[in-house]
Amino acid sequence: MKTIKENINNKIIINKSEFICELIKVYNLEQVKQELEQIKNKYKDATHYCYAYIINENKKSSDDGEPGGTAGVPIMETLNQYNLDNVLCIVIRYFGGIKLGAGGLVRAYRKAVNDCIKKIELKELIKGYQIIIEVPYEDQKDLEYNLKYKYTKDYKEKVIYTIECDKETKEQIKNKYKLLDEKEKVIEI
Repeated sequence: MKTIKENINNKIIINKSEFICELIKVYNLEQVKQELEQIKNKYKDATHYCYAYIINENKKSSDDGEPGGTAGVPIMETLNQYNLDNVLCIVIRYFGGIKLGAGGLVRAYRKAVNDCIKKIELKELIKGYQIIIEVPYEDQKDLEYNLKYKYTKDYKEKVIYTIECDKETKEQIKNKYKLLDEKEKVIEI
């Protein structure tokens, strides 16, 4: 599985219709709802806001008034083709006065997404863990020097690290430092 490294947008014009593809990294359904609202506010006078998202097992697509299966389905198929996860893809359409027909719409939406994905770096996703550990201040440099995954830290009596890592790293850290919490999570590498 893969995800996008960062949010991106791209615009194409087909037969005077403008298609703006927004690829957005998302982690939950509430974020999807917020992003859709923001896009509708940003492009207030657009004709359609067709979209698809994949967040783990949660998948949904919408044609938003386009003929059934001509927008949301090709968007979803393109996301699946690239094996993407944690992504929301919204294609905003400004109608240009020329009808494209069902086949033309499918090709246009697919091209909008494809062109956008080709412009961005993709990151691998693996099943991993989010762990929270407690580390003495004097061990910070040693721990951070060996970490190759994303982490945050909070300074209390000791330093509290929240780390995303693979199973092997989790076991190594767990044997050396006090584990406060752990949960399975899909992580970026």
